Amino acid sequence: QVYVVESGGGLVQAGGSLTLTCTTSGRSFRTKAMAWFRQAPGQEREFVATISWSGLTTMYGDVVKSRFIISRDSTKNQTYLQMNDLAPSDTAVYYCAVSDTHSNAVVDSSSYHYWGQGTQVTVSS
Repeated sequence: QVYVVESGGGLVQAGGSLTLTCTTSGRSFRTKAMAWFRQAPGQEREFVATISWSGLTTMYGDVVKSRFIISRDSTKNQTYLQMNDLAPSDTAVYYCAVSDTHSNAVVDSSSYHYWGQGTQVTVSS
């Protein structure tokens, strides 16, 4: 059984920072790409960031580029999303996703096969 669990969400004021953590268990995904997506109420799921198996390649959605940083520690089976300079428009449920087929960073959500339950991030103005 594969488990993907996000943590670190919460309420933060605009301009503040949060770091989300994604922890996987049940099997190793050290050679697989991982990503973060988000979904705000009434909106479609949106790509946030992805990281290759090695951690050397990262890609970001346009709206978070230069503010968010994705990283991973495969020894701990964890992936992180450091979010800086948060804005109310960043309010959403953030989901961690794990690919079963891709090692390189990939943007398309259909390339990810395991998803967490999500963690709520709320940014107040």
